[in-house]
Amino acid sequence: MSYNYEDMQWSDVTDLLRKWREDNVRNSDSIIQLWEAVLEDKIHKVGNERHLILEQVIIAALDVGRFDIAEKCIKSLSSEFPGSMRVQKYKAMRFEALEKYDEALDVIEAIIRKDETNAAPRKRKVAILKAKGKIQDAIKELCDYLKKFMSDQEAWHELCNLYLSEGEYAKAAFCMEEVLLHNPHSHLIHQRLAEIRYTMGGMENIEIAKTYYSQAIKLNNKNLRALYGLYLCCNHIANSKAVISKRKEAQKLGQWALNQATEITNFKSKLCNQEKILASLTNAFGSMDIKSN
Repeated sequence: MSYNYEDMQWSDVTDLLRKWREDNVRNSDSIIQLWEAVLEDKIHKVGNERHLILEQVIIAALDVGRFDIAEKCIKSLSSEFPGSMRVQKYKAMRFEALEKYDEALDVIEAIIRKDETNAAPRKRKVAILKAKGKIQDAIKELCDYLKKFMSDQEAWHELCNLYLSEGEYAKAAFCMEEVLLHNPHSHLIHQRLAEIRYTMGGMENIEIAKTYYSQAIKLNNKNLRALYGLYLCCNHIANSKAVISKRKEAQKLGQWALNQATEITNFKSKLCNQEKILASLTNAFGSMDIKSN
């Protein structure tokens, strides 16, 4: 969105920035344009909102790569609040944006030493280690973090992703099980845990994946990905050396999953090339015919 800067007063810009903060909207490009055109020379007039605006401008400047503006605002805050951990955080963010990861780590570790209960810098440290390609170090740091903040679901998700990137599927499954304990009614968590188990392979994991896919469908019977995953599990079991009763049960359930997936696709697809999409889906399923023998 473009603004007519000539018609805007500093008070108008202040009100607009306040609204964006309240609505949790970044609009980084517009913030920098408004800052340079209107507010930078009038920042001393805004009163108690001055520090909030400076922080807002710092984030926007880092978003759009205006590191000169970010540095100037950080220096302004630092002169008023020397030694502030909040200001130190912005210094670390600037170093990180400049890909000066070692300097950023030095600042973050200093913050952690001052306040070991502060979760944010610990998570930033993990992000920096990940950006540097030190995945094992990031995993170790995140494991240490989760010993202190065990209920952080986002951290468990991230640790799962890190383990998956290293091919450690059993540990990734453990992470998702921890997430599932906190949110047992999420069909997406059941689905992802099923996908990890299916990727691990082996009849035992396929059976477990089938159970999680089934639960995901129970929680959301429109989950096409879970239906497809259930079909794959049933296809695997039906063509295995399992007992006949289990193979027949898998064949029946797999056919049900196929029918449900086809019904959902028929109902939801409103595109002009609907027939082509359905044909592709039919070919995908058709290439994996379930057999009972």
